[in-house]
Amino acid sequence: NSDIESTLTQMQEQGKISILVSKEEECCGIIALCDNVRPAAKNMIEELTRVDTETVLLTGDNRYTAIYFAKQVGIKNVKAELLPDQKVSNITELQANGRTVCMIGDGINDAPALKVADVGIAMGDIGSDITIEAADIALLNDRIENIPYLKRLSNATLTTIKSCIAISIGINLIAIALSVFGYLNPITGALVHNIGSVLVVTCAALLYDRKFDCPKDIGTDGPDTESAPCTV
Repeated sequence: NSDIESTLTQMQEQGKISILVSKEEECCGIIALCDNVRPAAKNMIEELTRVDTETVLLTGDNRYTAIYFAKQVGIKNVKAELLPDQKVSNITELQANGRTVCMIGDGINDAPALKVADVGIAMGDIGSDITIEAADIALLNDRIENIPYLKRLSNATLTTIKSCIAISIGINLIAIALSVFGYLNPITGALVHNIGSVLVVTCAALLYDRKFDCPKDIGTDGPDTESAPCTV
């Protein structure tokens, strides 16, 4: 009847899966099942937004369920009821628009999308072997709050690479100019070249001492506790 349909619609809008209980062909109850949002999910989305990263939810779940959970964590762009090949199509569309896409998944149906994305991250502890094989990175502890840390680490690595290239080119250009004007002979030129190599390696090695704020250890039944800064 209309009351049951209204209740089922309400359950769907709350992200719940409904099971009808009947007796003698008459509905006498509804059992509603619902997934729980990880406590760290909302903070993770906020952190990614602060580092200028847009989050898109690609899921095969019901549209109402997807919208419900997306609102809880602050995701505005939601694509629901997708088959594996449709997830791939959405990623390739983003790439065609000039976006660099990082896909995070744990199910077998996420494997094609992880493969086609610029960077694929699998949740190693709960993910399938196929998913881990398709991904570029596997989070062994399944802490999604590490994603913003991974983003900051990636940014720092790219900045270091670009800086090292600039230093190397700069030293070589200066060395060439000095050689043209006779200030460098073959021996001193070799020394300058080696000094440049040492500077580049030293610059890259600074990543080992680069510290970022570790994510909070968020539990479901206790207060947040700060962990020590992460060391790369």
